[in-house]
Amino acid sequence: MTVRPNSLQARDVAAFIHPYTNLKAHETGGPMVIKRGRGIHVYDDDGKEYIEGLASLWYASLGFDEERLIEAAIRQMRELPTYHVFASKSHEPGIELAERLVKAAPVPMSKAFFASSGSEANDTAVKIIWYYHNAIGKPRKKKIISRLRGYHGVTVATASLTGLPANHRDFDLPIANVLHTSCPSHFNFAHPGESEEEFATRCADELEALILREDPETVAAFIAEPIMGAGGVIVPPPTYFEKIQAVLRRHDVLFVADEVICGFGRTGNMWGSQTFDLKPDMMSMAKALTSGYIPLSALLVNEKIYRGLVSQSEKIGLFGHGNTYAAHPVGAAVAVETLKIYEERNIVEHTRKVGAFMQAELRKLVDHPLVGEVQGAGLIAGMQLVPSKTQRGNFEPKEGVSAYFAKRAEAHGLICRGLFGDRVALCPPLIITEAQTAEMLRRFTAALDDTYAMVRDRGLLKAA
Repeated sequence: MTVRPNSLQARDVAAFIHPYTNLKAHETGGPMVIKRGRGIHVYDDDGKEYIEGLASLWYASLGFDEERLIEAAIRQMRELPTYHVFASKSHEPGIELAERLVKAAPVPMSKAFFASSGSEANDTAVKIIWYYHNAIGKPRKKKIISRLRGYHGVTVATASLTGLPANHRDFDLPIANVLHTSCPSHFNFAHPGESEEEFATRCADELEALILREDPETVAAFIAEPIMGAGGVIVPPPTYFEKIQAVLRRHDVLFVADEVICGFGRTGNMWGSQTFDLKPDMMSMAKALTSGYIPLSALLVNEKIYRGLVSQSEKIGLFGHGNTYAAHPVGAAVAVETLKIYEERNIVEHTRKVGAFMQAELRKLVDHPLVGEVQGAGLIAGMQLVPSKTQRGNFEPKEGVSAYFAKRAEAHGLICRGLFGDRVALCPPLIITEAQTAEMLRRFTAALDDTYAMVRDRGLLKAA
């Protein structure tokens, strides 16, 4: 791609810093400019059509032209376009949304706190974890454990929780009191001959060893995505979460389920916590909460934690935390309408049906010479690209194999994501049909074949 003079691309390069972008390459290559969207498709400024195979950034669950969400936003803009919820102020959309989320939670939850992004929801979780343990007289219990390859946001605290090297390097992260334990990818990290059951046991043992080494009286919480998203769509092996949760209970460690990607039907259940039988004390959510139409996130806390907040705020005089746009009335109104659509159209059942087709078709590619494994649930999937079918290992990062795959997918009219560690991800809008899924996978397979030709021609494959 070459930046065209006086184009949107040129204006972008002149004025815009892009997240998760090689800024030097961007200066010469410029952006793909998306002009409009319809259903599962988006169109660039040249009019080219793409299947949005990552639902934008894992969130456009209802596609790109859901009129009911647009109308919900317009109605609320006309009635009460903005207001805050500080100092005991409130409004009806925020109240209704809080009620719906607490009622829909997979385990008993007491209250909802609202913010604008998943990062902010998880950052709030960190602050509440610290505040709560001060409230109950355990001021030493402050360390939070995340996992390598986990993704929890980009604030100073949540980027520290995120277990990806680029999120830490030269940002002087992670901060104190953040620890990391094993990534539950059997394909990448199992010992030779180690079964999935044995690997799950070892992951739980390593978590327990970390807690004991640090002293359980200093370890406050553990945070995990049911399925790791940005870390590569990594599905934990059977019994993993059962064993992890037993460790947490033994040492009185709170469990935060990060449902930012997995929530609202993505895995074939309303919550990823249901898919993996999780019993969290807190749940963070964002993305599909509004189908991405308006920025909004939420954190649910159970009654035990809420009572701690109440007692400490009484002692201090207030709960000294909040976001300007928390429970923004337009965002809350759109979220309420989104939840109604999920229920009325039985989106969860649709996801199970079409997701089963997508998972089955993707797994047919396991025999492809470039594919190490395919993982997923519902309408989210990840594929591992490998230099050898028989040897463990990855391509050299400088080769940019997963990024090349994503570019070839775009050439074939599919937007997907190349991720850390030679993984590629699919996460289409939940409204995708079986026929559209078949077309998406045709384009995906074409990109896979192109990428295989590239690594073969460059001599990047390893002998068996």
